[in-house]
Amino acid sequence: MSNYDSEAFFCEMSSNMAERSPQLEDIWNRFDQADFDDLKSRAKDADLELFNLGVTFTVYSDKDVIDRVLPFDIIPRILTASEWNTIDRGVIQRVSAINAFLHDIYHEQHILNDGTVPRDLVMGNANFRDIMVGFEPAAGVYTHIAGTDIIRDDDGRFLVLEDNVRSPSGVSYVVENRHLMERSFPDLLANLRLRRVSDYGRTLFEKLSETVPSGAADKDNPQVVVMSPGMFNSAYFEHIFLAREMGVPVVEGSDLFCDDDRVFMKTIAGPKRVDVIYRRIDDAFLDPEAFRPDSMLGVKGLINAMLKGNVTIANAIGTGVADDKAVYAYMPRIIKYYLDEDPILDNVETHICREEDALQYTLDHMEELVVKPVGESGGYGITIGPKASREELEKARESLLADPANFISQPMISLSVCPTLGESDLVPRHVDLRPFAVTGKGTWVLPGGLTRVALREGSIVVNSSQGGGTKDTWVLCGPKETRTGGNRS
Repeated sequence: MSNYDSEAFFCEMSSNMAERSPQLEDIWNRFDQADFDDLKSRAKDADLELFNLGVTFTVYSDKDVIDRVLPFDIIPRILTASEWNTIDRGVIQRVSAINAFLHDIYHEQHILNDGTVPRDLVMGNANFRDIMVGFEPAAGVYTHIAGTDIIRDDDGRFLVLEDNVRSPSGVSYVVENRHLMERSFPDLLANLRLRRVSDYGRTLFEKLSETVPSGAADKDNPQVVVMSPGMFNSAYFEHIFLAREMGVPVVEGSDLFCDDDRVFMKTIAGPKRVDVIYRRIDDAFLDPEAFRPDSMLGVKGLINAMLKGNVTIANAIGTGVADDKAVYAYMPRIIKYYLDEDPILDNVETHICREEDALQYTLDHMEELVVKPVGESGGYGITIGPKASREELEKARESLLADPANFISQPMISLSVCPTLGESDLVPRHVDLRPFAVTGKGTWVLPGGLTRVALREGSIVVNSSQGGGTKDTWVLCGPKETRTGGNRS
């Protein structure tokens, strides 16, 4: 394994090893000295265990639509204590600004009135919900759970690629990956001081409980539920996982009903009042009376119950405005506007194609840029200019000209790499990071987050739907730290 070459990319394990932390060299030596065939064998056993545990996802674009194990690479991604401190502070800052922004656009709209963010960009956004105008959610929280996608460039700088504040997924893999490493590779983790990830479920429950609505029957013992579209959803494993970790029921729309503007859950002991719903269903399907009348997933009267202060919906209705990729481009200004601070984590340079100059620049530099539709997720609809064929570029150009407001463009960043188990040696593969933040009366960030890895050689697309996998993310404790699950604020 000594033949590993990061190919001039910033490597999460080996770059600036001595400067970043003396612990990195010790960890590298553990993997370098391990028997490669033994690692390969244990990696196969780990994949089988994931399948047996039901840790799967579904790709709807697959004609067979079958559950698959999300590929797991056993070589961890390492973050030092100081690196994590930067990410932790930056994510908390960003979530605070997003919550302030959402409150403002649904109330006074100061940021729109003074032109800091274009009014039509927000008011014309498909995720803006008129029903939320003037409504004050419990504890003032709109974004209870946030997933911030972060990349690293050739210089090792952390950059935010996008914000996910509707129903960010993937946290179950963070926890299960660590448990799997602890069971399958205890020798490689022996005596390492790492930040824990097992506190997520407990902390999520605590933070959701801090947003109990004013009309709750018992504010000291709230009933929290996870609301799922059902077992055929691609993230159903995660819905079950989250409910289990919090010790609460997972429900579908048919398990709930509203009476007198209150929400109840059907149980064998009779109806039980529900106070907080962690929903994994899009806005439009939550309540057929308020949104889509053809929805079979929602609950009639749910939105009225929310508006009357009798139930909290997490994340709040209408949060999708803040994870729009065009709004993302204004996040540095949004942070400055509400917090009077410079961003701790910078954005990737972004060209908003709804603006004439940005559109022309994008059209003139298609071969150099990554062009993204503002409303898509999962890596769909992206054109990576330097890797695209002439036909793909022409198709992207046609889509861009047909609807410029639906696109942004960004320079192609050389994502950092991490050693990854190859066929006969360790090989560099590109990675990103999605830390998860939960907010109630303060924000807590799960130490580490979901590291996604582009397993195909040369690929920079890390999404599971596009052939990516995951790694365990190790956050090293500082010199004076005990093994901890993170700071609560």
